[in-house]
Amino acid sequence: METVIGLKGKDYVMLAADTMLAKNIYFLRDNCSKIRVLSSNSMVGVIGNEGDSTKFADFIATRVSLYEIANGYSMDTPIVIHFARQHLLSSLASRIKFVVSMLVACFDMKRGANLCYIDSKGALQYLNYSGQGIGHSVSMSIFHTMWKPDLSIEDGLAIVRRCVTEIQSRLIVNLRQFEIFLLDKSGVRKLESFCPQPVPDQIFPQRLIPDALK
Repeated sequence: METVIGLKGKDYVMLAADTMLAKNIYFLRDNCSKIRVLSSNSMVGVIGNEGDSTKFADFIATRVSLYEIANGYSMDTPIVIHFARQHLLSSLASRIKFVVSMLVACFDMKRGANLCYIDSKGALQYLNYSGQGIGHSVSMSIFHTMWKPDLSIEDGLAIVRRCVTEIQSRLIVNLRQFEIFLLDKSGVRKLESFCPQPVPDQIFPQRLIPDALK
């Protein structure tokens, strides 16, 4: 019951993920961030089992920060992607298995913007747009129709919001709020969260209360 989507535009990458934390059919809270900033030029959106996704994202972010402290410069973006995938594959070969899927977004001046899809089995693919979770199938048709290589930030944000609106209107699971992060040559920054429009009261008729109970 989670969703993370992303797209690559003209010299930037954008990720969006819902903030809902649920257990089975129960809603717990609505402030769970699923996008983790790894460095000034990389970020990752991780979904899966709550404990697994949090621990996995923390481990990757800690190792990337340690590399930067030890060497005095940021980890190269292909190395960030390879390290995240290798750690997932190593866990699958051990008794401690991370059940996570992710989108890794990177940017550097040599290679530009990159969006990488890594599924729960470690399969890796560089894509222009993608998603993980239950909102993936709803978003793909919108991406396929509206995406183009020279998207501006405003156009990319409009596409992401269109996807979120469609997810919120077509799925029975209420993913009520989405965080949106942007990565470009200026680094990572968080954009305004996107929330659904409130449902008008007139849609739900007032319950008839017997006079004896008033």
